[in-house]
Amino acid sequence: MRCFCLILLAVLGLASPAWADGEDVNALFDRLKAAPNPQAADTIATSLKQIWMRSGSDTADLLMERADTALERQDFPLAVEVLDRLIVLQPDWAEAWNHRATVFYLMDDYRRAMADIAETLKREPRHYGAIAGMGLIFLHQGDHKNAYGAFERVLAIYPQLETAKKVVETLRPEVEGVPL
Repeated sequence: MRCFCLILLAVLGLASPAWADGEDVNALFDRLKAAPNPQAADTIATSLKQIWMRSGSDTADLLMERADTALERQDFPLAVEVLDRLIVLQPDWAEAWNHRATVFYLMDDYRRAMADIAETLKREPRHYGAIAGMGLIFLHQGDHKNAYGAFERVLAIYPQLETAKKVVETLRPEVEGVPL
């Protein structure tokens, strides 16, 4: 299960959300929702992630790079420390909150991960990666009904996301029941 969760985090780019021209982001979300296939959707999602990763501040971007380096080395305490400073510097940058949520998730600190997911979603309610992270936490806690709901929310935003489709398909019989 842990391996599946790490793969899903990587696919979702759970290190990603909002700081860009609202029209560009809105247009990308519209295109993401209407994408005809997973490949087209992935291209659009990559564009969203690129926008989300720009803070508008060279200093904040450098701190994010350092946090990512610490995360890659699995130096979670250092990643949290850098992200704490980044959030003080750029408290409205959803991606800083989302990154820290990811680190807390990887540290099995689900309470703090959920708090940071909530902060991410205050700043970008369509952040499908943060919503999927919430779903992963619910899954880990055995709360399949709320996990199902979270991944359904992801699919409302990003209908072509194969990993979310698979989770929903797996959980549907348990949550909705099996038709007679």
